[in-house]
Amino acid sequence: MTDAPRESDWQRRKRLAEVFGDVLPDTTGDEREPGDAKGRAGSANDRWLIEQVPPHHG
Repeated sequence: MTDAPRESDWQRRKRLAEVFGDVLPDTTGDEREPGDAKGRAGSANDRWLIEQVPPHHG
């Protein structure tokens, strides 16, 4: 065992965030408005997907 002091939870989260970055977003695409800055990529994908639907699936 080491004699180093145990780091607090917030220190551990900060250290991990510095190494790995923000792995998961705070909200998912279905929780954001289509015009939301974080939702733009998802809405472009949604538009493309809707454009690919055959007319008989209206």
